[in-house]
Amino acid sequence: MKTSRSFAAWADYVGLAAALGGLILYFSLTTENFLSPVNFKTIANQVPADLAIAAGMTLVLISGGIDLSVGSVLALSAAVFGVVLARDGASFPVAAAACLFTGFACGAANASIVSYMRVPSFVVTLGMLEAARGATFLVTDSQTQYLGERVEWIAEELFLGISAPAIVAAAVLLAAHVVLTATPFGRRLFAMGQNEEAARLSGIPVRRIRWIVFATAGLLAGLGAILHTARLSAADPNAGVGLELRAIAAVVIGGTSLAGGRGSVIRSGIGVVLIAVLGSGLAQSGAQEPVKRLITGLVIVGAVILDQLRRRAR
Repeated sequence: MKTSRSFAAWADYVGLAAALGGLILYFSLTTENFLSPVNFKTIANQVPADLAIAAGMTLVLISGGIDLSVGSVLALSAAVFGVVLARDGASFPVAAAACLFTGFACGAANASIVSYMRVPSFVVTLGMLEAARGATFLVTDSQTQYLGERVEWIAEELFLGISAPAIVAAAVLLAAHVVLTATPFGRRLFAMGQNEEAARLSGIPVRRIRWIVFATAGLLAGLGAILHTARLSAADPNAGVGLELRAIAAVVIGGTSLAGGRGSVIRSGIGVVLIAVLGSGLAQSGAQEPVKRLITGLVIVGAVILDQLRRRAR
């Protein structure tokens, strides 16, 4: 059984690598500037926030839940970050702490209602999606907060054109991977996602683990807000629109099951990169925004169908 699971995991990696390689080859042949160091550096520096969000989403989906609020929570956290930094004149550490706390507080609210009031996570996080977005517009007065040099230094290129946010996002993925694969918490999380009732009867603190997972997803949305704001040098109240769907698509493409109990943050990261490469290639191909959204929607549907096929095959 263990051997078959290992083979399936490697098959997922091979499939993702083939899909990513195929996209790169196709856009390299059909566009002029896709296969260039500048383009790949641009892609690498665009995905850090998505990687942080995908790490949290992977944990949530493995637990058997879903979080539709991460895009709005990112926007609210970024709004708080921008207001505290620009309007209140606070130092960067204070503003960053306020941003992270906002994300954590939203995640903790989701966690408490889902874990202890037993309301389905779909409903809870859908409500948080709307509430956090409304709060974002109230905090910012519906105005973009331009931060300029206060945050530009974060996104400066460090090594081979890679920025600090990209390194931070990679560290988050690595830390989440270690937690999932080498700690008792990770083993309990997988067991809970596979069969929650059996996990509870075996003594696993299901409610506590679910609370930690949703709170962590909120905290990582707060971290994503800092990374996103640093790249744009501004806190936009419209930031993160559709991010939750993009994150779910990337995570499912990476092999995480929507039914829970199976997943990998490393493969989720590859899924994020795959979607970013697709978006960059379509942009360079001259695709209009409606076409890009149509293709992205088809990718999401395809990811769900692929997950169903995986479940039936296993």
